[in-house]
Amino acid sequence: MLNIEHLNLVVRDIPTTLAFYQAAFPHWSIRGGDEGEWHGKHRNWIHFGDNYQYLSFSDHGEGENRDLSGHQTGLSHFAFVTDNINGIIERLALAGFATDKKGDDDKYRENVYYIDPDGYEVEFVQYFSDLPSERNRY
Repeated sequence: MLNIEHLNLVVRDIPTTLAFYQAAFPHWSIRGGDEGEWHGKHRNWIHFGDNYQYLSFSDHGEGENRDLSGHQTGLSHFAFVTDNINGIIERLALAGFATDKKGDDDKYRENVYYIDPDGYEVEFVQYFSDLPSERNRY
């Protein structure tokens, strides 16, 4: 079995980015961090997560993320499975983050999309079935 251990995201400002992800994942913490250089540019970085998964943020980002309504090559979105989607929606709203869009109506899942402070689209999904044939309906 394989699972994703971490995503490494280049961001503009770590505290601003961290506010979004701390609201979504209140049980995660900063695992470590440091500063260094990346191809001649100073950067700070942190790992935010638990003992098994984390997000790595490096603060040397410049410019804007790809246009999500466009057709450029690049990351479209990434998703996290939760057992309490309403809790995530409430925590993000309290932290000042609005839902970008809801997923399609489906009796076996509910999903919602957000745009994080750096323009990454993040999906949260809650499944209401353990059967792959119901969870993975297209």
